[in-house]
Amino acid sequence: MVKLATAREIRMYGPRRAKNQWEYINAGLYLFATVILVGGLAAQFSEAGDSKSGLVVILIALGILTFVNLHDLTAHMAGIDYRCSLMEYDLQLALVEFAVPSVHALGSILNFVGIGLLLLQEEKHYDFGFEQHALNLLIAGPALWVLGSMHDLCQYYERADGHVQILQKGVQIPFLLGSLLFLVGGILNTHSHFGSTQRGLKLLSKTWVWMGIAAGLLFFIGGFINVIKVFKMQQMDGGRLEKLRGGAQEWLSRAREGQVPLILEEQRRRRIQAEEPTPYKDVLLSRP
Repeated sequence: MVKLATAREIRMYGPRRAKNQWEYINAGLYLFATVILVGGLAAQFSEAGDSKSGLVVILIALGILTFVNLHDLTAHMAGIDYRCSLMEYDLQLALVEFAVPSVHALGSILNFVGIGLLLLQEEKHYDFGFEQHALNLLIAGPALWVLGSMHDLCQYYERADGHVQILQKGVQIPFLLGSLLFLVGGILNTHSHFGSTQRGLKLLSKTWVWMGIAAGLLFFIGGFINVIKVFKMQQMDGGRLEKLRGGAQEWLSRAREGQVPLILEEQRRRRIQAEEPTPYKDVLLSRP
């Protein structure tokens, strides 16, 4: 569920002329999704008909969040021209820019399936026998959110502006706390229905709903700060943002220019020199 917040300068949310606009749309969609998520959870305190509509709203929110995370993944991969080989130079490119949105999107999908199974059972009134699977999905999804949030929180910045890093933490910490609340709520919800014969919406306890609302509010806070961070980063000079380390930035810029990267060229030159015969040098070294 958690949107990846990054201070990298490589993000590419769309065509260069519309890049800033699409980044605002991406951040705005996430903020909108958190609002309707809280609304859908709050509807669970209403009558049965409103509760079903609330679950549909939750499914819509999870669908939007999945799209946002996949868009984030595409934006960061497009920023490096989908050159996965760059991960060799910057491990955080793999563990954060690639892994975090992927894990968050997968977590949203698992939650979507879990809620969808309960809604399907409520609508059809059939005993499908997958109640426990649905409850387990409501634990597995938030567990992936927590994992992704921990990865995102542990990113180390060397060059990014201090103000941006403060905003970054203001986004990441609410996301982590909200994910933990959803995870604890899912565990308590499953424990409270252990051995129960209840079906459909009755499998969603009030504890899960209350913790979900609290988590959704934290996600809203993080999403709002993320909008501020996006605005701040777009007003900044790219030189104050975090770059790819270990030569990856140079490799990328040279590759985009169609030139041989200096790092690889230097490695190739040294390898050729080591393989070339040096008879004059050998004669000198062989003299007594």
